[in-house]
Amino acid sequence: MRLKKGPPDFVLFITTLTLLGIGLIMVFSSSAVTANLWYDDAYHFFKRQLIWALIGITAMIVIMKINYFRLKDFAVPLMIITVICLILVQTPLGVETKGSSRWLNIGPLGRLAPSEMAKLAVVMFMAKALDYNLENIKSFKRGVLPFLLMLAFIGGLIYIQPDLGTTFAVAATVIFLLFAAGAKLSHLGLIVLSGLGALAAAIAVAPYRLARFIAFLKPWEDPTDKGYQTIQSFYALGSGGLFGMGLGRSRQKFFYLPEPHTDFIFAILGEELGFIGAFVVIALFLLFAWRGFKIAINAPDTFGNLLAAGITIMIVLQAAINIGVVSGMLPVTGITLPFVSYGGSSLLFSMAGVGLLLNISRYSTYR
Repeated sequence: MRLKKGPPDFVLFITTLTLLGIGLIMVFSSSAVTANLWYDDAYHFFKRQLIWALIGITAMIVIMKINYFRLKDFAVPLMIITVICLILVQTPLGVETKGSSRWLNIGPLGRLAPSEMAKLAVVMFMAKALDYNLENIKSFKRGVLPFLLMLAFIGGLIYIQPDLGTTFAVAATVIFLLFAAGAKLSHLGLIVLSGLGALAAAIAVAPYRLARFIAFLKPWEDPTDKGYQTIQSFYALGSGGLFGMGLGRSRQKFFYLPEPHTDFIFAILGEELGFIGAFVVIALFLLFAWRGFKIAINAPDTFGNLLAAGITIMIVLQAAINIGVVSGMLPVTGITLPFVSYGGSSLLFSMAGVGLLLNISRYSTYR
């Protein structure tokens, strides 16, 4: 088997830019009314998202060109920075919005969400650590437990923000990486059962989460409060039909559907572009998953295998959760749609993740 350095994966590159382009268009379409009312500038959110998109593309290109064999060197420093930032959001330096302290103010560019950084940091750290400790992966004490302790620490810092949705996404990614590394199914089964129990407890102890979960099961029993957001999302998706109402012609964005340019942007997309538009976006994420896992399979070493697989599942899982929430298949979680939803931190670290995937794709193995 020889190591071949070549061009990055063109299909993944184009897929990402296509999703990014769709996202910029939909951010403007879904936010113009709100931006005009709040900031007297219909382009307010679009301009900020465009700046973050350019920063994200730059980061993707720079990371893609870093020497692949030096990527491991960034895993521990990134994890340390992430932990520091996650702690800082709990201090007076953190920015609190709607009862949650999840952001750090970074000046003219707005706010940075350390939890978004944590998703990438955890994947890189685990890929490096598993690569060094792969021979012990069948042992629970030496191969699995250290990563569970790491998850408990990082997940706990995210959970207390509070952000249960991102905590779940990070935990699911960790379990997937342990599975990909070859951990025993019996160990993973116990972890999953314990995690589901912890998730149920987290929902039960917080009244607002319990009410949100009940509203997910029976949204029409409280259509003006807890079930309101889900019902309005149904109206948006249902109004779109096959071909949609037309770009810019959404009615739900006129202050009916909360968070139309962030968590529920897929509902506005479905309303304006219809089933065809929604299907195209889902197909693009499936294409992203295919290319990402193909890169993981063809990576030159175990570190690359796990890093590519972790980044792919991290992004695709977020997309699946967001679309599941918008379509009423999952409770409202607050997880955005990668590359599409408004949000600088999510976009930046998603693009950085793609840069890592493209970097790995330049070093394919062939027999």
